[in-house]
Order: sequence, then structure tokens, then C-alpha cells
Amino acid sequence: MDTIVAIATPTGVGGLAVIRISGDKAKLIAEQHLEKQLQPRRATFGVFRHEGREIDEVVATYFAAPHSYTTDDVVEISCHGSLSVQQAILAACVSSGARMAEPGEFTQRAFLGGRLNLSQAEAVADLIDSTNAASHTLAVSQLRGAYSQRLQSLRQQFVNLTSLLELELDFSEEDVEFADRRQLLAIVDALHNECRTLADTFRQGNAIKNGVPVAIIGRPNVGKSTLLNALLGDDRAIVSDIAGTTRDTIEDTLTIDGITFRFIDTAGIRQSTDQIETAGIERSYAAAAKAQVVLYLVAADAVQSQVEAELSELAKHIDLTSCHLILLQTKTDTLTPVSLTLPAANSIIPIAARQGVGIDTLKQVLAESIGSVAIDSPMVTNQRHYEALRHIAEIMPRIRESLQNNTPADLVVIDIRDALYHLGTITGEVASTEVLSNIFHRFCVGK
Repeated sequence: MDTIVAIATPTGVGGLAVIRISGDKAKLIAEQHLEKQLQPRRATFGVFRHEGREIDEVVATYFAAPHSYTTDDVVEISCHGSLSVQQAILAACVSSGARMAEPGEFTQRAFLGGRLNLSQAEAVADLIDSTNAASHTLAVSQLRGAYSQRLQSLRQQFVNLTSLLELELDFSEEDVEFADRRQLLAIVDALHNECRTLADTFRQGNAIKNGVPVAIIGRPNVGKSTLLNALLGDDRAIVSDIAGTTRDTIEDTLTIDGITFRFIDTAGIRQSTDQIETAGIERSYAAAAKAQVVLYLVAADAVQSQVEAELSELAKHIDLTSCHLILLQTKTDTLTPVSLTLPAANSIIPIAARQGVGIDTLKQVLAESIGSVAIDSPMVTNQRHYEALRHIAEIMPRIRESLQNNTPADLVVIDIRDALYHLGTITGEVASTEVLSNIFHRFCVGK
């Protein structure tokens, strides 16, 4: 591999910047410009020069292969954060034989060098992009290998299952049976359950990574926009006594107990002949269908039959059993809350958003709706991983049926190898150049 170089710190002016060089010539290039010998795992202070001109006083740290991030020789040069200094050092390294790194190329080399598997490499990008404590914890857990270990355990079980069937093939003429079909069926059922359980974590993992979607739903003038403003502590949405003021969805985020929630204020749900308002109402239903949490607002004096009718209508458009439904009784500053019994609702909270009444309780309930999940446990956060696991889960019933019907072992093994292939695409044991390119081009240049 040739030697690559890039600025590893964010673009712009700062107190310090780091230029990272990786490859066979990394040490030579740095020593040439510093006019000093570098020692492994030592920080060396010196003056960086190019063509006789002093560019900056720097500190260079040398990591000898294979004990580096990329497993190649790596030198990290810490300089002052002036844009002209950064560009001058970068240009000097290029003129000395390095080339500019592609996005994610340092991490790609770490993967190709065996320091990280593909799922861990993707966790590096997730760690860089993490915006809250929960997504950070999840990314760190995956980078350390908890998720990879679970996948590796799955892979080993598939390999063992394949081995048992292939041994039967090898000794088929001697009528030797290494495992009866009941034992094999039990293994298949356990693998199916494991793949399905892991795939089912995607909804939760994706929400933690990208923010938990929360739809604010209800009839016009029930206080949806007022609630959004109260949650955010800002006049994000226009509030008016005129019904139908909100015509489109409005989104904003709020971090509660380290978890980011994406609140979506929607158009009021009612029968309307206005084309624009009708389109807004359709978007409201679409937002609710994708939300993990639905805040359904009713006036505090709404009676049981009225609320049941509204929820029944809502259930025609979204699956209320697949989301966390919180019913909010609004305007309790002027209305007396009616006692309600609604099995469909996970919580019922009276609020007066303008006065901030009930807002802290709502935030606590929102945090608890996610907090019951062990965030540091293996969890799928990547759509590519989810699709692979879902494909494996679809293969397993076919394998089970083949075993029950005493299908020849060589045919059963074909399906098992298909499952192993898809499992390998997650960890990188099976990866095309196109897939790798798509993954690593999402990284920043210096990583």
C-alpha cells in the first residue's frame, strides 16, 4: 500500500490540528521534514521545515507497524491550528511521496489489516457521529466487540451445524449418523430464535443512534404546537386559536437523560375539504406510523367514549400495539381532567403546556420508555446488518422443513451456507469492493 496523509481534526481554525500519515514511508517523510529520528511510542518535539522554510513547531508521535490504528507505520503530527500551517504541512508530505487519503481510508486499512472487523469499523463512524450519551455508549460497546462476539458465536453455531451434516455425507456409505434429526432441529430452532431476536433490536438500536421518533398527534387546537414549544423551551411552532394552523409536520430534537428524541408536530386530525390541510393530515398519519412513541393529545374534559372513538379512528391508520402510546390530557389550567381507563395507552398524563405543568413528568416517562433497554448490550443499529439478519431468519424455516422431511444433507447444507454468507457480510468475512467503498466513503477524510 502507498503512504497516505490527511488532516485528522475538523476543518477550520483551532488551537491545535493533527495531520496523520500512514504507510511504509510515513516515518521517513516525517523525519525528513523534522530532521530528527523518531522512536516508536514516543512524542518528539521539533521544527517542521520544507524546502528550507520553517513552517511550525510541532510534536510528532510515531506508531510502528503493526502497533498502530491502521497496522502500518503511522506518524501523527500535532501543529498549531492555522489553516495555512495545516495546508503547508499537508503539501510538504505530498511532495515527499505521500498522497491524500480517501474518506475512511485509515479505518479501511485497519479493517484490511485485521485490527477491526467490518462491524467494528462501522462502529467507528457511529462513534464519531454520536450526538448523545446513549448513541455514544452503543457505539463504544460495538467498537469493543460485544456485538461482534455475538455474531461470531452465531457463525460458529452455523459452522458446527454444517460440520455435522457434512460428516454424515462423508460417511454416508457406512450408515453412520453423527447427530439425529431431533438434535439438529433443536440447533436450527435456537439459531432462528437468536437471529430473529437480534434483528428485532434494530428498531430500538436505530432509534437510539438517530434519535427516537416521537409523533405529536391530536385534533386541531388541542395544544400540539404549544406542547412542542414547551418541550423545546422555544417558540419552534406557530401557536394560534385558528384551527388548522399547522399544515405540515415540524421536527426538532431534545436530549433527555442522554437519549435524543425527535419530536414531530403534526397537522390536526379532522375531516377537511381543504386540499392542503388534507395533505397535512395524511402526513400526520404517516409520521405516526413510523414513530416509536406517539403522544396523543385530547382536551382534559374529553370523556371516555370520545377518546375511545378517536383512538379507534387512529388505529385504522397506524398499529398502536407497535408503538409506545402516551395519552396527554391538555389545558388542565382551564379544564378539569376526566378519569379515563384506556388499555391501549401506556401512560395517561394531565398537562398544561403553557404553564409547564406535567412537562417534567412527560420527559421522565419518555426516558423510561427507552431506558428499560440495556443500551450497552449487543444491538443492531445498521440497516445493512438488519437486512442480512432478516434474510437469515427467513432461511431458517426452510432449513427446518428440509430436516423434518429428511432432505439429503448436501441440499440442506446449501441453505446453511447461504445463511453463513449473509452473516459474513456483516463482519466483513464476505465483502465486495463495492460494499467496502460504500461503507468507508461515509467516513470523514482523516478517519
